[in-house]
Amino acid sequence: MLPRTEWVKERTGVVTQMHYARQGRMTEEMAVVAAREGLDGWFVRDEVAAGRLVIPANIHHLELEPAAVGTAVRCKVNANIGNSALSSGIEEELEKLRTCLRYGADTVMDLSTGENIHTIREAIIRNSPVPVGTVPIYEAVEEVDTVLDLTADGLLEVIERQARQGVDYMTVHCGVLRNFVPLVESRITKIVSRGGALMAQWMLHHGRENPLYERFDDLLQICRRYDVTLSLGDGLRPGCLHDAGDTAQFSELKVLGELTERAWAQEVQVMIEGPGHVPMQEIRQNVELEQQICHGAPFYVLGPLVTDIAPGYDHITTAIGGALAGMYGAAMICYVTPKEHLGLPNVEDVRQGIIAAKLAAHAADIARGRPGARERDDAMARARYNFDWETQFTLALDPDRAREYRRETLGLNCDTHYCSMCGPKFCSMRLSHELEEMGKSVS
Repeated sequence: MLPRTEWVKERTGVVTQMHYARQGRMTEEMAVVAAREGLDGWFVRDEVAAGRLVIPANIHHLELEPAAVGTAVRCKVNANIGNSALSSGIEEELEKLRTCLRYGADTVMDLSTGENIHTIREAIIRNSPVPVGTVPIYEAVEEVDTVLDLTADGLLEVIERQARQGVDYMTVHCGVLRNFVPLVESRITKIVSRGGALMAQWMLHHGRENPLYERFDDLLQICRRYDVTLSLGDGLRPGCLHDAGDTAQFSELKVLGELTERAWAQEVQVMIEGPGHVPMQEIRQNVELEQQICHGAPFYVLGPLVTDIAPGYDHITTAIGGALAGMYGAAMICYVTPKEHLGLPNVEDVRQGIIAAKLAAHAADIARGRPGARERDDAMARARYNFDWETQFTLALDPDRAREYRRETLGLNCDTHYCSMCGPKFCSMRLSHELEEMGKSVS
């Protein structure tokens, strides 16, 4: 039997982590998070109660090993997987999930938009020990001829269906209001969020307000029954540097701040999604504004990408922006793969995206002075100086790649006191060891 089966079997009514925290109760999930993060359990409970920390943990995701997102814990990394109308199926997506788990993704999102969405998501949830997120409007649109046929009831039905299945957090574009749509006219890339664009099209066609905004209380009731964490999506996020920091972006953010308070009043956990393309010099302002406007709710940044000219290398532009955002207080970084803007990522793309984002998150943790964050780096430094190759591989974010590069030039021999770049004659660390010995003999 899975451990969470026992944990959740007596939970009825309102079952959110925030509800229990505000009652003064430390759940098993909070205790696990505290142990994993090296924190006091009651501190974790208080952070959850205040909304500064979320533990996405749907009561029907029994396979889950609880994890937390917030500024009080390690900066986390999300990896997006999922099929499209053009490619991929269940086995391909499960292989992507295994890659996510192997290389350290803290959460995954199933962004499937093709066939068999429900079946693929079921396979992902049942095989995922990390929190699973979705964007419910994708499945809702697949069930109608066009987005114009979508109804509020139909969208909420999909959301509840996914909640029953065990989805831990959902991106919902509740803050894209009808009167904000004209604000994107001065942009180069207009609306780049798929969910935001679908919602805008629906509102303009029907001449009505965003149904998720109008039915937000109904959405909260679903979240209360299953403990679904809301990831309030930034449907008007900038899609290029030119569009960053405009009225449309910050108008939506203000609404997300209001919705955060409404969700907390119903004891529903909330994360805030952040912008995609932002110049480096504006990242700090974006993070600090979110913290202020959204009352300290965890900030989940989609990048940010700091330049627009690197198709094929946008995992690197994301690592730069993500490291800065994490240093300034972002709680989770959404990875970007080399295929961003170009195509559906494969397994190798997923691997590269995760490693780039993990680098950014780890660098951010060091910059923020998290206790123990640099221990791994110091251990790596000692292993390098001592030519302890096996320990170096073990400590590496991507041990497989490190072994591969070592093997290319020096085979499997891990006894050499040099690498192929310097060779034995010019290896500075080898020379330093010899200097140490010379110093000992002189003394």
